[in-house]
Amino acid sequence: MSRIAIIGGHGKVALHLSKILSGEGHDVTSFIRNPDHVPDVTETGASAEVLDVENSTTAELAQALTGHDAVVWSAGAGGGNPDRTYAVDRDAAIRSMDAAGQAGVSRYVMVSYLGAAKDHGVPQDNPFFAYAEAKAAADEYLRGTDLDWTILGPGALTDEPATGLIETDPANPEDGTETSRANVALVAAAVLELPGTAHRTITFKDGTEDVVDALTKD
Repeated sequence: MSRIAIIGGHGKVALHLSKILSGEGHDVTSFIRNPDHVPDVTETGASAEVLDVENSTTAELAQALTGHDAVVWSAGAGGGNPDRTYAVDRDAAIRSMDAAGQAGVSRYVMVSYLGAAKDHGVPQDNPFFAYAEAKAAADEYLRGTDLDWTILGPGALTDEPATGLIETDPANPEDGTETSRANVALVAAAVLELPGTAHRTITFKDGTEDVVDALTKD
């Protein structure tokens, strides 16, 4: 059994993930901003802790993460406000990485998106620009840390049921990149059990290959 912290615990991917991990016998702490969301989180088997990561210091985050074996970042500002997007998706995410290091939590899984990169190509006048910039900066910072990081890059998220089947490194995005949030949670749970996925950026979408097989193939 491991103690796993999920930051952004009320998100749809996070709720799926906490249910999977709790069902596997792990001790899951889901950090959430809104106290009203506590019942939704505890229903998954996780312990809910209220923590405003946007306004928490690195030291406060480190204190919250102390004693855990891994952390999964699944938080996000939700778009709409560029300033808040940078504050959460870039700045708070980076503080959480520093905090994990300070707390001695070496395993860190970042839920990003397919296409995240410094050369993301999103025009500056596009509402998605701030998110693309923020995620690119956070991912780049994570790669430069001493953490045992894994970055997940799922395609366009859907609420379809989990199939447990994915395609990694999708070569033809024009064919569609639909990715079930439930499948993203299965991938996140799997990489936590697979040390060989550390220091890898894993892009994927719904496909035809078993999650573990897809993650462990040469």
